[in-house]
Amino acid sequence: MSNDRNARLRTMLRNEGMVVAPFCLNALHAKIAESVGFNAVYMTGSGTSAEKGFADVGLLTQTEMVANARYIANAVEVPVVADADTGYGNAINVWRTVHEYESIGVSGIHIEDQVFPKKCGFFAGKDVIPMEEHVQKVRAALDARRDPDFVIIARTDALAVNGWEDTVRRCRAYRDAGADLVFVDGVKTKDDLETYATALAGIPKVFNGADPVATTGEVDALGFDLMLAGYTLTVVYEAVKRAMEELRDTGAISTPQHRSEIADMLGLQRVYEMEKEYAA
Repeated sequence: MSNDRNARLRTMLRNEGMVVAPFCLNALHAKIAESVGFNAVYMTGSGTSAEKGFADVGLLTQTEMVANARYIANAVEVPVVADADTGYGNAINVWRTVHEYESIGVSGIHIEDQVFPKKCGFFAGKDVIPMEEHVQKVRAALDARRDPDFVIIARTDALAVNGWEDTVRRCRAYRDAGADLVFVDGVKTKDDLETYATALAGIPKVFNGADPVATTGEVDALGFDLMLAGYTLTVVYEAVKRAMEELRDTGAISTPQHRSEIADMLGLQRVYEMEKEYAA
């Protein structure tokens, strides 16, 4: 079973230049990203959790995550990369997780080696499973995919727990097991970013740009293949909080409404055309 978006993502990853996939909480954010010219989007797990009213500590189920990913994949034409947490269990659960994400039109997922219930990669209190156990999860994910262009990313959260030596060892093992890319989470400084680039030179890799450590151009120059860029949850929080405070204090929100522009982006004109076409 082939998927054109899967093939496009695979081609972009093979070509020169880094793929930039902005953080998107939901389908609206994904459509905005697509409308301004991004050629891939990323469904953030922490953003998905926040939108449902939870901290990113493993409280959302696979079903809830897949449901959000389905809305995003249906809303855009560009490839979607999605957070799949720990795969929601053991290697057998990972098998099903891959099937679920692939079946709804997502083009790639990352699966991490945290102990479940997991925590956001930038939160304290994380722990990781044995490397050999995650190697088997990677193998199960690769065996489960039906389209060979569906991208499997092996993420490790070992940096904050065990340091660079174990992190590099894990990344090499996950790559040897067949992962398309490796992903070190929790990189918070430019020095660590440069260490990441150097220690894993020649291995396809992902950078999580949730913290503004470097620009997309700087990360590209270090040889990364995919950047999950621009942690928009904080932008949304600040903008909505400011608007709510203004409404509370003045009785109105002064921000331009953009109602018709948003409606057009969401396909309102096509709805009007269909109403005419199918009118009785």
